[in-house]
Amino acid sequence: MGYRVAVVGATGNVGREMMQVLAEREFPVDEIAAVASSRSHGTEVEYGDTGKMLKCKNIEHFDWAGWDIALFAAGSGPAKEYAPKAAAAGCVVIDNSSLYRMDPDVPLIVPEVNPEAIHGYSKRNIIANPNCSTAQLVVALKPLHDVARIKRVVVATYQSVSGAGKEGMDELFQQSRAIFVGDPVESVKFTKQIAFNVIPHIDSFLDDGSTKEEWKMVVETKKILDPKIKLTATCVRVPVFVGHSESVNIEFEREMTAEQAQDILREAPGIMLIDKREDGGYVTPVEAAGDSATYISRVREDPTVEFGINLWCVSDNLRKGAALNAVQIAELLGRECLKKG
Repeated sequence: MGYRVAVVGATGNVGREMMQVLAEREFPVDEIAAVASSRSHGTEVEYGDTGKMLKCKNIEHFDWAGWDIALFAAGSGPAKEYAPKAAAAGCVVIDNSSLYRMDPDVPLIVPEVNPEAIHGYSKRNIIANPNCSTAQLVVALKPLHDVARIKRVVVATYQSVSGAGKEGMDELFQQSRAIFVGDPVESVKFTKQIAFNVIPHIDSFLDDGSTKEEWKMVVETKKILDPKIKLTATCVRVPVFVGHSESVNIEFEREMTAEQAQDILREAPGIMLIDKREDGGYVTPVEAAGDSATYISRVREDPTVEFGINLWCVSDNLRKGAALNAVQIAELLGRECLKKG
């Protein structure tokens, strides 16, 4: 006996990836529904590479009764309106938006990091999926934190345009083409030209000069991993289609050598260590795209602090940063709580 699963926002980048990951991982599905806004009603989406086509149902008229799990990838607006309705009908919502992440009654989960938090889902029948840049970061930090306790993290992100949805990917393509053929370059989705450029601005600015994306990384890391960790971030949009990269500087409470860090990361769940000190002996977003692992490279000691390590972290943001993590939460929920599959 399997689950009845609804994917909300099924026509978007993350929604389609959720379909792909559910099929790939053979999640025990008895019935699956593609749910989207009224403008996508009737649009067909494929369930993974199975050849099974699903017609999108209109979220405005969708009956949540009898559905076990809903994976939401539709943004904060639909999540605010429809997630409570689904939850009230007994359907557990796993939401990819930022809306519920800092709600004290909603667990914020990365299964490799804080699986024990899954039992808190019953307070509201809602579970939050973290920000894409946070997800891969905490996967890298967790095994190191368990051994030497992290005091402070300084992270600079290099985030792909797919983090801004299909519109972001289209804009990079259109601008790149325009530059090559000599057409005018128009910026609509981003605040400045993204083709052949980098933009140190993701999400809205806050009063202290940081951006909301940077704030999310701080507060989400504290909620998922440890409230005592101090973290500062600079989040940058780069002209890459898929895959977020992060340069991470970690200061520990006690000694951690580069060799120790490599040994720990090599054995850690969800991580692939590719760290050869030679040309090409590291991972870039191109290699990570379409893969489920969080890749770690360039592990080395930081001589400017007593116990410091630098590392390079790369992951497919549509996968571990969104769809894969949501499906892993669903697997954890089924295994630990619902126990149907």
